[in-house]
Amino acid sequence: RFGFMWDDLARGALGALVVVDSARLDDCFPAVDFFERAGLPFVVGVNAFDGRLALELNEIRWALAIGDHVPLVQFDARDRLSVRDALLVVLDRALERATRDRSA
Repeated sequence: RFGFMWDDLARGALGALVVVDSARLDDCFPAVDFFERAGLPFVVGVNAFDGRLALELNEIRWALAIGDHVPLVQFDARDRLSVRDALLVVLDRALERATRDRSA
């Protein structure tokens, strides 16, 4: 729903966390496609409501056609520590890319 802002939000970003609702995967394709095209390191975070997912993580990876190089994590967007852990995975991806780019 914020697709019109993605270019502005992504400019200068180190990475992104694409938040996915496992019960509404169709809504997630535009965000995943955007970040793949942008070449920005991203992580797909599947929001688990009350610790439950509508699908297993491997089914979500397949349904969204996400390569193994893209981290897929389960988290609870209402839990501060869970969000922190998901964002740390994004930071790890950004650092990995920066290190790889610097050595090339």
